[in-house]
Amino acid sequence: MRVNGKQYRTIWVDKQNPQVIKIIDQRLLPHQFVVEELRTVADFATAIREMHIRGAGLIGATAGFAMYCATLHDPGDVFMAEAAAILLATRPTAKNLAWAIARQQDEIRRESTPEARQKRALAVACRIADEDAEYCRRLGQHGLEIIREISARKNGPVNILTHCNAGWLAFVDYGSATAPIYAARDAGIDVHIWVDETRPWLQGARLTAWELGQEGLPYTLITDNTGAARYGGYGYCRF
Repeated sequence: MRVNGKQYRTIWVDKQNPQVIKIIDQRLLPHQFVVEELRTVADFATAIREMHIRGAGLIGATAGFAMYCATLHDPGDVFMAEAAAILLATRPTAKNLAWAIARQQDEIRRESTPEARQKRALAVACRIADEDAEYCRRLGQHGLEIIREISARKNGPVNILTHCNAGWLAFVDYGSATAPIYAARDAGIDVHIWVDETRPWLQGARLTAWELGQEGLPYTLITDNTGAARYGGYGYCRF
């Protein structure tokens, strides 16, 4: 997705130094756009626990890159197990977190040399991120057909209601609820988004509204109570 006209994912490998992983510090949005560098397991643990990043897909991708960075310090089984335990403790109920860590552990164990383990860990981390973005893109194509059908039988824009943030900030790219919106926009369909503020953390007001604004999409920020009112069109809601 775009930020100030430039394409970004929510997590990526630094082009100049592949031992550095970059993320967007979401705590500062929408007032500041700050890119943070992660290098150690402790860096990743802090980012996950203190919600520099959040959202199921992005948490999983971040865990994948965290395990890669752990191999740069010590790819041995003992340290990797310790790193996994530290990361799992950050958000113990996060399913994508545990899944990505287990996937990396299984893949890393297949290699016998430190160099091979590091190389495989990076490849797997990138694959996890790419898969997350691709799954969201596919969600967009499925949702596009629903929006297209609604657009064909009504006059005016298709109104879509969002709750919380299920946009690209919660994943690696596209987002789940927002992917159909972007696909509809790209297909030339007129859409308007009603954005629930989402108390108490205001993910809708701080994050979803910011994303949509960066993409130049028309939206109206509303209180959560207002979201109960009926608007024409179809609502993509995430509770």
